[in-house]
Amino acid sequence: MKVCVLGSGSKGNTTYVESNNSRLLIDLGNTCKYVTNKLKEINVDASSLDGILISHTHKDHVGGLEVFLKKNDIPVYLTKGMLKELSFIKKYVLIDDDDFCVGDIKIETIKTSHDAVDSRGFILYDDHSSMVQITDTGYINQKYYKKLENKNLYIMESNHDIEMLTNGPYPSHLKQRIYSDKGHLSNYDASRYISMFVGKNTDYVLLAHLSEKNNTSDLAYNELITRLEDDNKHVNNIIVTSQNDITDFIEI
Repeated sequence: MKVCVLGSGSKGNTTYVESNNSRLLIDLGNTCKYVTNKLKEINVDASSLDGILISHTHKDHVGGLEVFLKKNDIPVYLTKGMLKELSFIKKYVLIDDDDFCVGDIKIETIKTSHDAVDSRGFILYDDHSSMVQITDTGYINQKYYKKLENKNLYIMESNHDIEMLTNGPYPSHLKQRIYSDKGHLSNYDASRYISMFVGKNTDYVLLAHLSEKNNTSDLAYNELITRLEDDNKHVNNIIVTSQNDITDFIEI
């Protein structure tokens, strides 16, 4: 597979994944114009996509979807609960807890814990490689730990630094939402999970969905490095994603 995070942060999240025979997006939270232009930068025509996976219906994950679908006839893969909130979607495939395929990409879902009607993380496989994308969750249920282990690439939320959030400008109710089991992973918790999951097959970790006001790239990166060192783990490539810039086109 090849993977490129087109943008990730508080204002929009979109990931592109490609196999030998399939092309898909995970979420489409950036604007249609932004996503279309970033796809062009990696020589992908938006109309060539085989599907769009939706993790949940918050605006920073579906904000550009309606306009994009008016211009491109692409099927959307989502749960029944998500579809009720996205009534503009006309071409769709309903997913539940069963595995499914988009072309030659096999996809497993896990339920995440977020204050949305439904929210999912994804594990993707092709014949040669595997990846995980998990954002927007207050915690990861231990029943999924085994299936999340030792993948080639992880895209994991590292949303906030606990001290920055605690001392930052957000009102108390918003801080409590973010701290909660239906909120977002802190740098500390993200690093704990990542260190638990990575294995000898892991080549890349991408830290995603960083808060603009309650985190920095250095804090997220250093928290993970420290945790991996403490646990005697190592990953060759650690990348902090950006709201307005794409990552390299990563082949796994």
